[in-house]
Amino acid sequence: MHLRGLSTRRRTWVAGVAAGAVAAGLMSAPAATARPAPDPPLTTMSIKSPPGGANVRVLIFYGSAAAGEESPVVNAGIEAIEKIGLSGPAGQRFAVTATKDASVFTDETKLSRFNAVVFLTGGGDVLDPEQEAGLEAYMEAGGGFVGVHDAARAEPYSDWFTGLIGARPASASPATAQRAVVEVGDRRHPATKELPVQWKRPDKWLNWAKNPSGEVHTVARVRESSYQPGTGANGWDHPVSWCRDYDGGRSFYTGMGGTVSSYDETDFRSHLRGALLWTTRLVQADCKATITGNYKAERLTQPNQPGQNDQIGEPHGLVTAPDGRVFSIGRGGADSSQPVITDWNNPDVGKGKGEIHVYDPKTKKVTLAGALTVFGNKGGGDELTKVEEGLLGIELDPRFEDNGWVYLHYTPHARIDRDKRMAERRVSRFTLDRATNKLDLGSEKVLLKWPVQIHSCCHAGGGMAWDSKGNLYIATGDNNSSGFSGGYSGNNPEPNYKGVSFADARRTAGNTNNLNGKILRIHPEPDGTYTLPEGNLFTGEETAEGGGKTRGEIYVMGVRNPARISVDQQTDILYAGWVGPDAGAPSTTWGPAKYDTFAVITKASNRGWPYCMGNKQPYRDRNLPDPSKPLGWYDCDHPKNESPNNDGLVNLPPVTGNNIWYSPQGGAPDFPRDANGVPSYKQEEATYALPWLKGGGQAAMNGPVYRYDADSSSAARWPAYWDGKWFVGDFYDSDQPRNAVITDPKNHGEGGLPVHSESLKKIVPIGNDGIKNLMDWKFGPDGALYVLDYGRGFFTSDAKSALWRVTYTGGGPTPAAGQLARGTQ
Repeated sequence: MHLRGLSTRRRTWVAGVAAGAVAAGLMSAPAATARPAPDPPLTTMSIKSPPGGANVRVLIFYGSAAAGEESPVVNAGIEAIEKIGLSGPAGQRFAVTATKDASVFTDETKLSRFNAVVFLTGGGDVLDPEQEAGLEAYMEAGGGFVGVHDAARAEPYSDWFTGLIGARPASASPATAQRAVVEVGDRRHPATKELPVQWKRPDKWLNWAKNPSGEVHTVARVRESSYQPGTGANGWDHPVSWCRDYDGGRSFYTGMGGTVSSYDETDFRSHLRGALLWTTRLVQADCKATITGNYKAERLTQPNQPGQNDQIGEPHGLVTAPDGRVFSIGRGGADSSQPVITDWNNPDVGKGKGEIHVYDPKTKKVTLAGALTVFGNKGGGDELTKVEEGLLGIELDPRFEDNGWVYLHYTPHARIDRDKRMAERRVSRFTLDRATNKLDLGSEKVLLKWPVQIHSCCHAGGGMAWDSKGNLYIATGDNNSSGFSGGYSGNNPEPNYKGVSFADARRTAGNTNNLNGKILRIHPEPDGTYTLPEGNLFTGEETAEGGGKTRGEIYVMGVRNPARISVDQQTDILYAGWVGPDAGAPSTTWGPAKYDTFAVITKASNRGWPYCMGNKQPYRDRNLPDPSKPLGWYDCDHPKNESPNNDGLVNLPPVTGNNIWYSPQGGAPDFPRDANGVPSYKQEEATYALPWLKGGGQAAMNGPVYRYDADSSSAARWPAYWDGKWFVGDFYDSDQPRNAVITDPKNHGEGGLPVHSESLKKIVPIGNDGIKNLMDWKFGPDGALYVLDYGRGFFTSDAKSALWRVTYTGGGPTPAAGQLARGTQ
């Protein structure tokens, strides 16, 4: 039974009557006859589907529940929409009719003439039940609706109208107009694509009783830190304009437009114009892209068989092949039933299997492609027991379909020195038999190798990525403990094992002559060697300070644990994230708390560690022979490496600030600075510029920049809305980030803060039965997002270790091309 035009507040009763009739038919007793008649009667209107036509018309309804003169805001809105209808290309113009007579909603002849209805009305019950039923019939027939500002207060007792609007104002909202920043996240919708990403304007800003994000498609948010939102504040995610396909039609709402001056703004008129173009069916738009119900997260791999890693190893990275196969690597830990050897006197100490698994979407089966014998299986414990070495990174050659070449970043067990507790890290090329998904371990070509200390854990890095020119980026960790510096700089030169310090990051990340704590850039050659591209941080032939103190492979120095990096193939910009040290709070003596970091890297640079963090916040140097005594603060603009363990340059490149940093206290903490630029590091004086994230337990996991492929026919691809957005996440899933952000190309290479962010936690689902421990995430050639969940333990694989796929199910833009008012576009 189809009850056209039946409002939700009456649907419950009708459903009950229908159920009662079914029950009565199954029983011998007669059905009840005393039923309340609908009051008022259900509408019998038959609205043209879709309403309106090529001669596009817009109805403005401004009826009010309150008596009195017309609002100046309403008059300004009517005048603005009339002008919008007369402007622009001839094919996008429309006629406007304004009325405060609600009887139009019970006149099917009149109502059918309009392509869209605009509510400029104030609050209150402005429609009687029959009129609301007529509006519902209009939407069910494919009509368009635009609500402006106080329209969210209309029909307060109607669940259906609440759904049409999307949200209701909270009991407390600011009463006066304030200037604020609107973050325009949708760069494609006609209502927002011409607007600045950071749109500064005055208005009366409404708070919401319930945040609609995820149930509607939010196109713009207001930044609460830019004004005083009052007691009903919604927090960092404060939607202000949104849309969705609703009940057969299209609904757009904006909380802006609460002042007369709004309608004189060119940008606000552009906003309204785009909303009207979509709702009148003059253009298509996607109003489904951020509705969380339009995404499906599916686990692809099964739990391992007992005692085996037949499905997945200890998850540590993934890459997708052009044909859709997904390669994932296991670092080196086995399941918890397998023995772990920690005794350095045992030749098998730390021996593990770094496994490469291949998931084939055609067969939905997993193949163990191969396993390397790695140093990477010592289990848990303190930093002198556990280890994060092993199989750390994987990439496929840009011509993988032709040559089958696979690049692996790993620590071979055969190359460890148990006496000095040193190992060799290497990047090697192997050949895969693409027919059998088996790796030829005898085909190894060692491109690059370098020494790492393995006496103390942690922070091995491991990520790799290609740019469009065939350059390979290799992220190497700073394998030094910050525990001997209280979790701060990691600049204590004193502890060492047989002459090699394991607590001095100036020996590694801060050293121009050491490949650890870096992002390297090389150009692999067909014969298994490599050349150096122009534009790295050093050439390796610098003559400064006597020469021989730089490595030409270094593209970025001063990073701590860059486990995940990515390169946007459209721009060749490098994106990276790295884990910080361990201090839980800032110190007025030693410097900032632990900061996990994300950066947009547009050129070779020094990102600061262990001298500076965040937006060039310095650490304190240490005295010798007593490193517990502080010296001066490091100079981020002129850093010097004066460590006794340094064999590189003393004078280092200046530090470039980073885009995102977060601590247990919040996102992008900063402090007042003295005349020398040194922050106070007093926690009570901190400000937090990125309120959408914080840490605690934290481990930054950089993600990709999504690029929409318009030529793809994949039904699983994420929509164009996400194009150009950078995915940043954390291993943990509580307050830590799992967000898509927009940065400003004008300053993102110099550490400019993101200008917009939105949560992905309902799309890439969190929780114990979701993707709780995010280890890697990349988009495949099908436009779906592939994600590794590490599992619930450490240094092992368990039943929750898995490869997932997150696909989009919302379909294409609306209205359908065949329903556009003036033909296809």
